[in-house]
Amino acid sequence: MNLFRNVVFVAAIAGLVAGVVLACMQAYATVPLILKAEVYEQAGGGHQHEHAAAPAANATDTNAMSTAAPAEAAAPAEDEGWAPADGFERFAFSILANIVTGIGFALVLVAVSEFAGGIGNWRQGVFWGLAGFAAFTLAPGLGLPPELPAMPAADLTQRQIWWWATVAATAAGLGLIAFRKSLPLAILAVALIVAPHVVGAPQPDSFETPIPEGLHHQFVVAVTVTNLVFWLVLGAVVGVVRGRFTGTATSLRDSFA
Repeated sequence: MNLFRNVVFVAAIAGLVAGVVLACMQAYATVPLILKAEVYEQAGGGHQHEHAAAPAANATDTNAMSTAAPAEAAAPAEDEGWAPADGFERFAFSILANIVTGIGFALVLVAVSEFAGGIGNWRQGVFWGLAGFAAFTLAPGLGLPPELPAMPAADLTQRQIWWWATVAATAAGLGLIAFRKSLPLAILAVALIVAPHVVGAPQPDSFETPIPEGLHHQFVVAVTVTNLVFWLVLGAVVGVVRGRFTGTATSLRDSFA
């Protein structure tokens, strides 16, 4: 029980810090682009798009960790009930959503890292954060880049299945490369990482959209960079908090006594 309590405690602090950082970055980097896209969407008749679908990972835009919530406001009023008003209310709900998402990702990061001996300091946390970024943002984003309102998308269920399969395969491949030093396993790791992209992500029937290509490119870059910073902050804070409270203990199981 102590281990579970300690994991939750570390994850809560790290998720809180990283979630607030992400929300602030999104307010300046991604939300303005979403608002611009909503103008094109309204001018084009309101193309219906299931943005909330994207698993938090185009992260954390996607992510929950995430501009997905603001994107929902693009749907026609009759298709959605309540939505936060623009301004402070929208920003506040964005912070809340990002904190919840951050804690969720932190729980995964802390739990998995404990099996490998734990994250001892902020430097190790940065490397774990890079691994999380690669698995939850970079790899899925190669097949399913972050989408703006009014952009076409394939079937939601198919996208979710491919997204989760890509995350699992990438994480497993990175784990084999990092913790299993043998040529056959290294080959298997590369195969796992490449396989989802060989199969290919589900694609929409049509790619017609009123969104300018340059605007979408800006959005993809903004989401990628903000998610990278999010994961680096998440990993570093986990390392700092865990190192601070474990002291001389070798694991979270022995700490917080």
